[in-house]
Amino acid sequence: MKQWIVAALLAAALPAFAQGDVRAGAQKAASCMACHGAEGKSAVPLYPNLAGQHAPYLLHSLQAYKKGERSGGQAEVMKAFVAGLSDQDMDDLAAYYASLQP
Repeated sequence: MKQWIVAALLAAALPAFAQGDVRAGAQKAASCMACHGAEGKSAVPLYPNLAGQHAPYLLHSLQAYKKGERSGGQAEVMKAFVAGLSDQDMDDLAAYYASLQP
């Protein structure tokens, strides 16, 4: 029950942090396209679709990869990709992928 409450509070707080620029995110997404597809729709089931995901979720995911809070699967690959991203870069990427049609 505690985890559910924490998740709900986090989900409610994250929109305040997602202040990205969709156009800037589109320009920054070039390296993401190899795995997640040209428009955030992956052709390979191993890689998740990003198009239409909620910006706060995407931002939280990018931050978690950067902090090393995610493990398993493609976590090490993602950690390498996000290592050089600034907070603004992550905001922009989250806004861009959230703006796409799922």
